[in-house]
Amino acid sequence: MGRLLLLTGVILIPFTVLILLIKRMTQTMAERYRLPSGQFPSTKGLLMFLLPLPVLIAAILALARGQLGPLIGDAIGYSLFLAGALLLRRGLLSEGDYDRRRVAKAPWPLKTLGSGFIALATGVTAWLGAGHHPAMGGAFGLAALLGCYLNYGFDPRAAKRLTDRDGIDVTEQVVQALEQAERTIAAIEQASRDIRNAEMNARLRRIAQLARDILKLIEEDPRDLRRARKFLNVYLDGAQKVTEGYAKTHARVAAPELDDNFRRVLSTIEEVFQEQQQKLLETDMTDLDVQIEVLTTQLKREGVI
Repeated sequence: MGRLLLLTGVILIPFTVLILLIKRMTQTMAERYRLPSGQFPSTKGLLMFLLPLPVLIAAILALARGQLGPLIGDAIGYSLFLAGALLLRRGLLSEGDYDRRRVAKAPWPLKTLGSGFIALATGVTAWLGAGHHPAMGGAFGLAALLGCYLNYGFDPRAAKRLTDRDGIDVTEQVVQALEQAERTIAAIEQASRDIRNAEMNARLRRIAQLARDILKLIEEDPRDLRRARKFLNVYLDGAQKVTEGYAKTHARVAAPELDDNFRRVLSTIEEVFQEQQQKLLETDMTDLDVQIEVLTTQLKREGVI
């Protein structure tokens, strides 16, 4: 009975941790800047979740034979392999996000850390699991580290910096403004899930997509951070507030007048988003402040801000 419980723990605990971490990682990535339409995250790095499966099998066999030393070595090695694979995968996704951006901070060295975990897992498995000499285990670990480097490389170290018209570094300000805008878009999409109206949901999806297109244009040419911040704050914050407010009220009571007001505000926001996108494409910034003030006035009149 004790052996069965130990076997269950060896098998279930790593997989439970893996599932929880993947779920958390997926939710985190969903809140970040989305890929352009029609593109999907790279599958690079997923193989590292499959390669250590023989180590898990070896741990099960060692348990069945009552070999405590190899069991501990293989169990520790498999856990380290999973941790390394998760870090490596997240590092690759962060690197893809970094590559897509014109302005970006250097990502956390997750690929390097993941490669280190995989190297450590290889050494521990070879030493404690397979019974090799510690020096041989270290050699296997170094070989694994070299293989990760040759296949995936290490993390970018330099930030993609930007200076304004006066030569001042505004990298941090631009990155913060874009990240805040991305969180606002994610909040709009989250609130829209509580709205059971196909027309409203379709309009909110279009607004979210337009917002991401505009973010991309601002990121590609963020020459006026002050104006871009004002645009992001008024447009996106207004859309978030009106969507969240409507979602809360809509869930409690049916009000045709509220539906009409919400529909009218969304229509205005969508139209202004489309106009703004076109102006940014044409690099015509002359009417931007006027457009912002018009939208601000309407949102105040509707009680949104």
